[in-house]
Order: sequence, then C-alpha cells, then structure tokens
Amino acid sequence: MARSVVFTVGYEGRTPDELIELLARTGVRRVIDVRALPLSRRRGFSKTPLREALGAHGIDYVHLRDAGNPYRDLRADSKRCLRLYARYLDAHAAVLDAVEAAASERRAALLCLEACPEGCHRSVIATRLARKKRFSVKHL
Repeated sequence: MARSVVFTVGYEGRTPDELIELLARTGVRRVIDVRALPLSRRRGFSKTPLREALGAHGIDYVHLRDAGNPYRDLRADSKRCLRLYARYLDAHAAVLDAVEAAASERRAALLCLEACPEGCHRSVIATRLARKKRFSVKHL
C-alpha cells in the first residue's frame, strides 16, 4: 500500500492568505486543527474565520480539540512539554486514531501556531502517524 503524505504547518509569521496559498500549492484539501483552543490573537486564525476562509478555497477544516496539547503552558521548556504530550498520546490512543481517520480521508495538514515543527506538539502527532507506516510526513 502506498503511503499518504501528511503535512504539518504553523501559521506563525503568516497571513491567512499566505497560509491558504501554501496549502493550495501543496494540494492540501483538509486542515486538521490540533489546537486545544482554536483561538488566536492574530486576525483570521481563530476557528470560525479560518474555517470560512479555507472553505472559500475548497479546503475542509476539522478541529480535533482532544489532539491539543494540555501541557502547552510549559512550552518554555519544549522538551518537557513534548515529552508530556507524548505520554498523553500514549494514554489517549483515540486521539491519534481520530487524527489518522481525518488525515486518511483527504490530503491533510496538521495545523498549529508554531512555525518550527520541532517545538510544536504537531510534530509528535506526525511522528506517531509515520510510525504506523501509512503516512510520510512533510513539514511546510
């Protein structure tokens, strides 16, 4: 079976239009928002306006609240934060199952804030998906 690509993307430093253009250029048809709280101080990146802007360009929006990082307040110590998040995924297998199901239906990108995937919990999710050997990962 061929492996599907799952992308990850952070909106930090981008405008909504820049994000949408990047997603469209890479053929992403679904954004999986993995923020626990899909709110942003940056205009256009909260759940409703983001969903509407993506939809206007034929891109689905799925919010998976449970995929959010309950340890995000510890992000100053990113190694600890991501280690705790990995344990969270170990204890909540249904979270990864939900992400996998959403990513299997359409060419998808996991969305969070951080521009650098290594400091974001979406990289933990992507690594877990890649381990299942159904997905390869590409960070945008």
